[in-house]
Amino acid sequence: MCVLLMLDKNEYYGYELVSNISNSISISEGTIYPLLKRLKDDGYVTTYIQESNLGPARKYYKITALGKTIKNEMMKEWAKITDWVKKLN
Repeated sequence: MCVLLMLDKNEYYGYELVSNISNSISISEGTIYPLLKRLKDDGYVTTYIQESNLGPARKYYKITALGKTIKNEMMKEWAKITDWVKKLN
């Protein structure tokens, strides 16, 4: 959900996603790349290669319309879960 949320705001390359998400929660490159592959295989994201002046070309990830739909469904479920947890308190 976090990856789809980020990609809905901007296009990122893998390491950039890891760096940004790591500012808030613990995540490693070993976790993010298999996740990105699954998101791509499921049609939630697409990729493209962009040349970089700072080194090798980078693979960028972009959310698809299907990915946005899934992200919205996940957010609704997340809201239900957080509401339920709040009621337990």
